[in-house]
Amino acid sequence: MDGYQLTIVLVAVVIGSVSKAVTGMGLPVIVIPVAALFVDIEDAVVIIALPNLLANGVLAIRERAHLPDTRNLGALAISGVIGAVFGTLLFVNVPDEPIVVALIVAIAVYITMFFLKPDLRTSMEQSHRWSPAVGALAGTFQGAIGISGPIVGSWIHSFRLSRGAHILSVTTLFFFSGSAQFGVLAANGELSGRVVATLLACIPVLATIPVGTRLRDRVSGRSFDLAIIGMLAVSSIALCVRTFV
Repeated sequence: MDGYQLTIVLVAVVIGSVSKAVTGMGLPVIVIPVAALFVDIEDAVVIIALPNLLANGVLAIRERAHLPDTRNLGALAISGVIGAVFGTLLFVNVPDEPIVVALIVAIAVYITMFFLKPDLRTSMEQSHRWSPAVGALAGTFQGAIGISGPIVGSWIHSFRLSRGAHILSVTTLFFFSGSAQFGVLAANGELSGRVVATLLACIPVLATIPVGTRLRDRVSGRSFDLAIIGMLAVSSIALCVRTFV
């Protein structure tokens, strides 16, 4: 990339990392499509893997005091790992399109319900009952098509947790899946020739996380909800572009 292209990618990294700090989502969704305009999408995925992993780890650590306010993290994480194994084994030869369409429809339904019934939320009993299944579903999607964020984000948001508990929940789950992803990439030698770019991408990510955290603290509860819904909508658009364009 020349200097102009690099600047565009770095701006996307900054925007993505701020969005990540505010909502717990957004870094890969924003950066990968922009970076893929100038480099192979495989390069973009590999380069952003470590910065995203670090962002999730840092945000989870920063919000660790909210652990008592979270729900079913253990069940979601364990069932997610199991689902990822099955997803990798069962869906390796299945076309992406039907799976992606089902995910986009599910997100659209959740977003619609959010606006039609703003007070709708998942009760404690419902979350205990369904979290293992949701974790398994998210893991299956992760294993099949490499995407689980919209499922995790929608489910955790339906709990209507405090901001800190929400961020801790989603970033912890993303950290587990991101660790597995980064481990596979490293084991397969995918980092070869990309180490410098990966490390450089970590700098703006880590530098802007405090900015996003302070911004999150200043927004109202309604604005925080709308920011999350906005990231879910962006995720859906990114899925459409990735799959059908």
